[in-house]
Amino acid sequence: MSRATRPPDLAWTDADCPVARTLDLVGDRWSLLVVRDAMDGARSFTEFQRRTGIARNILSDRLRKLTAHGLLAQRAAPSGRRQEYVLTDAGRDLFPVILTLRQWGERHAFAPGETHSTLVDQHGTPVPEFAPTGADGTVLDADTTRVQKTG
Repeated sequence: MSRATRPPDLAWTDADCPVARTLDLVGDRWSLLVVRDAMDGARSFTEFQRRTGIARNILSDRLRKLTAHGLLAQRAAPSGRRQEYVLTDAGRDLFPVILTLRQWGERHAFAPGETHSTLVDQHGTPVPEFAPTGADGTVLDADTTRVQKTG
């Protein structure tokens, strides 16, 4: 999706807010789980369905919307017999969002000592805690930032 255009089937909840616009595009649980699984290597309808347990009709709808909104693209599978879904640059740009959700869940959605999956880098090392920082290197949070309207 172009940065300047609105998908034809989408009315913005809050046209001036980037958070609201993002949620309009990927704010339901199934969309983010499809993006998560695409980041983890899922490519086919069957893989997405098996990994998420999502109903086929809902998965079809989410894949269609994520493709229409430019987060996924379809291409011929290596076999040439089927289409597969791959992340676009816009879809890959959601990595920090998925990472932040994952790390929040690790801290707040599990009891102490409860087992859960862990995200690791290419060497098998757990990904360090993600913390946004300002231009001067200080950690940013809700107390050290504010929304400023533009133009």
